Amino acid sequence: MLLRNLLLLFLLSFAWTACGQEQVTLLEQVKQRKIPKEKLTIKIRKKARLLEVYYQEEKLVAYPCVFGFAPEGDKMQEGDGKTPEGNFGIRSMYPHRSWTYFIWIDYPNKTSWARFKKRKAAGTIGNKATIGGEIGIHGVPEGADDWIDQQTDWTLGCISLKTAAIKDLYQSISTKTKIVIVP
Repeated sequence: MLLRNLLLLFLLSFAWTACGQEQVTLLEQVKQRKIPKEKLTIKIRKKARLLEVYYQEEKLVAYPCVFGFAPEGDKMQEGDGKTPEGNFGIRSMYPHRSWTYFIWIDYPNKTSWARFKKRKAAGTIGNKATIGGEIGIHGVPEGADDWIDQQTDWTLGCISLKTAAIKDLYQSISTKTKIVIVP
């Protein structure tokens, strides 16, 4: 009887969630559970078009996202429209007049520079190519949340979220939060 009631409770909670109940915000989870912001990890899965936030091995939230105008593959050089792949930190976080907030990723980092130099030496990119920079996570212009729903890749290599998502993320992390970007 107890097992049947537990199963029924689980199914009802699943049905409630499936009927449009919104996920608990990341900020609410961090505050309620007293999760240290520096212990969070952001994982960005390009093919899935998701930015996920983890605490230890537990996924706390997932936001749909879009990328640079040519999202497939690792960023090779400035202007290629690709979003870099690899492990990154956060250089800075600040309000932004066009995109609500900007979370500045530490691209190029040591690994990015090594890949760039190797590509140049191999002739994969031209000798005059530059590595680029100022890659970040940010929102969309005012009224453009539908760009995320439509999977419109519009940035020069940044990761873009809906306005509510960038607000939630920005308030929930610190400059010590780690970022992993995978294909």
